[in-house]
Amino acid sequence: MTYTNTNRVLLIYTGGTIGMGRNPKTDALEPLDFNHLIENLPEFKSITTQVDVYQFTPPIDSSDMNPRLWAQIVRIIADRYNKYDGFVILHGTDTMAFTASALSYMLENLTKPVILTGSQLPIGQLRTDGKENLITSIEIAAAYHQNGTPIVPEVCIYFSGKLLRGNRSTKMNADGFNAFDSFNYPHLADAGVNIIYHEEYILKPDYSKPMTPHYVMDPNVIVFTLFPGIKENVVRHVLEVPELRSIVMRTYGSGNAPQQPWLMHLLKQATERGINIVNISQCAEGTVEMARYDNGYQLKNAGVISGYDSTVESTVAKLMHLQGHYTDYRIIRNYMNHPMRGEFTQKL
Repeated sequence: MTYTNTNRVLLIYTGGTIGMGRNPKTDALEPLDFNHLIENLPEFKSITTQVDVYQFTPPIDSSDMNPRLWAQIVRIIADRYNKYDGFVILHGTDTMAFTASALSYMLENLTKPVILTGSQLPIGQLRTDGKENLITSIEIAAAYHQNGTPIVPEVCIYFSGKLLRGNRSTKMNADGFNAFDSFNYPHLADAGVNIIYHEEYILKPDYSKPMTPHYVMDPNVIVFTLFPGIKENVVRHVLEVPELRSIVMRTYGSGNAPQQPWLMHLLKQATERGINIVNISQCAEGTVEMARYDNGYQLKNAGVISGYDSTVESTVAKLMHLQGHYTDYRIIRNYMNHPMRGEFTQKL
């Protein structure tokens, strides 16, 4: 089957460091409008793909990103889906992995590239990484096979020469240009002199079905991290938060927790009353294996769900998405045990 390409990409400018300038009064960086960005990117005029722009007004710092704005991005994409070969989202780095994860669940059966990118230095600074990140992201968003199907039909992050699956990505460096990586999944592409796509790792959508957008997210989720000496009263208060539906619990190593009777009792009480508790390792690389050690096995007996090798960002976004669509915690638990968008590797 042959597909018709438009040679058009929609650039959605939300804000972020890439378009920031210095406030003359405070000397702090603040978001500026897209015209400022274009003034510092003369190369933009040489791009052969037609690039249309949708700008958030006003642009935001990514620390202010939230589910309402995720839904706005989804609506922007859904309303213009047939007009473009792909979409590039300029976004601040601090919450980029959360947004990429959320969009991967909110854009069901995505058949076109949605590439998030940004920079560590503003586009107006001499050593900025923003120019290469933006130009390469546009090229990737417009790239397609001979039959017209896009090469990367999924939500991705492009940064510093690496194309990563969005819901596998984590910001791992606050200062370096190599700000993101996907520790438990290979790169989808590496960009040097040429862009080398690793197609065996890229999702293959069903092109006979439409993309289905979702807009509802329920953010009644909390993340808490275990540490030596954690107190019973603290954990109890966390588990008793009103309207809490899910917990992402960051455990040790391969998914272990202190073998304290009070902890197992509290966790079991919570899961029995319908709170979903997902076990995510504090390690950046590796997977949760709750049957490996007795301490992890105790968590499994308490009704804790394995997060496998998911990121915290992806797990939070997936829970919010599922909670927005299902009231039955058993349905949510079933979905959490199976990959929906390639977000974890499930060992057989």
